Amino acid sequence: MRKRVRTIANVKSPSEVWLAGIRDYAMSVFRCGADSIHGPRHWQRVEAFGLRIAESSGADLTVVRLFALLHDSCRQSDGHDIDHGPRAAEMLDRIVPSVFALDRDRFELLKQAIRLHTSGQTTGEPTIGTCWDADRLDIGRAGITPSADYMSTAAGKEIAALNHPLS
Repeated sequence: MRKRVRTIANVKSPSEVWLAGIRDYAMSVFRCGADSIHGPRHWQRVEAFGLRIAESSGADLTVVRLFALLHDSCRQSDGHDIDHGPRAAEMLDRIVPSVFALDRDRFELLKQAIRLHTSGQTTGEPTIGTCWDADRLDIGRAGITPSADYMSTAAGKEIAALNHPLS
């Protein structure tokens, strides 16, 4: 039987079932293990930060949630792995549309956000900025304090300025 894939074009928020399938896929390719500092608990925190920032940035929630699940999925280790972003972006070319489908604009936003998330850049593009800020706000897990200097969004800068960003 041929699997039907629906393009997500005008959906503001993807279903939890759909996201669970993407999460399962990400875990199936993730090499560092469930307890990794770049693993599922990190993905959940990135999603939470992303949704919080998106309230004011106007970011595309679907892209933000997919970024959270996929941005570190191609890490080969918890150590220095500068190419994990480009690898994950290349993976998108292989899995879209077989695992999930997005319209072209959202696909390109997601791909750019993932490819460049370790570059240290900032951006004025609200969805990409929200993705990057959400990831960078969870850098405390590695013993590094988030810095407003590396945030793209006003909300990201505000949260980074707090002593305890999750509180």
